[in-house]
Amino acid sequence: MANLKVTQIRSEIGGKPKHRETLRSLGLKRIGDTVVKEDRPEFRGMVRHVAHLVTVEEVD
Repeated sequence: MANLKVTQIRSEIGGKPKHRETLRSLGLKRIGDTVVKEDRPEFRGMVRHVAHLVTVEEVD
């Protein structure tokens, strides 16, 4: 199964509380942080919710 490499590229400051919570749930705390998550629908939905704050790459 593939994985998703999620990197935060923009700040959460001034963002909606739901967006901040989603970033925290993904494990992102600051700009430049990167996490690798399983490619599952739950994580895809989270990434879609904060797509303007992160970049996503598929890794094996």
